[in-house]
Amino acid sequence: MRTAERTPRFPFAPDLIRDASLVWLASGIVGVSFGAIAVAGGLPVWVPVVMSLVVYAGSAQFSAVGVLLAGGGPLAAAATGLLLNTRTAAFSLAVADTLGKGRLARLVGAHLVTDETVAFALAQSDPVRRRTAFWVSGLGLFAVWNIGVLAGALAGDALGDTARYGLDAAFPAVLVALVLPALRGDAAVRRSAVLGACVALALSPVAPAGVPVLLALAGLLAFGRRRSA
Repeated sequence: MRTAERTPRFPFAPDLIRDASLVWLASGIVGVSFGAIAVAGGLPVWVPVVMSLVVYAGSAQFSAVGVLLAGGGPLAAAATGLLLNTRTAAFSLAVADTLGKGRLARLVGAHLVTDETVAFALAQSDPVRRRTAFWVSGLGLFAVWNIGVLAGALAGDALGDTARYGLDAAFPAVLVALVLPALRGDAAVRRSAVLGACVALALSPVAPAGVPVLLALAGLLAFGRRRSA
């Protein structure tokens, strides 16, 4: 009697690695910028390195370091980071079934949840590829981000003013590329994205950095109403 072939839980997918490498490259570049900014501002090398390993929060790390360099205390910096990272709660719900059922998988997976990793995973239509995409993107992104931060921190102020390199455009460009397939394939997603973008643009001149992005989640209300109807 022939035994049915089992579908591998994490099939080898070179195309996913190829596509994820673009996200890794952008992450590494921005990580170098973060490490350099933190050390050039007067923080010891270990602060951005440990923060990236333990907190691993991307934009929230920039905001927290900005608070510290402006003279704010650790509590104010932590509160800023927590506020900006509340969006990951929605992301975690979106990929809850993708992480796996084991406690270790969920614990590690929760630490790897980022804008880019979630977008990359949800762009896959097949559940197995979605899981593979999440772990490929998440583990690679974590490694490259921390290597970049360490390199930037060791370089310190040798890089000069990192803002002149236009590194802040790297992540938005990558995210746009990741979400385009979903926007093309679902009219409800397009409406929600347009509403969220309008909210963020309207509030950007008056709200603190990061807050417009959080309030842009109001666009999900349009998506929910459409699905209910």
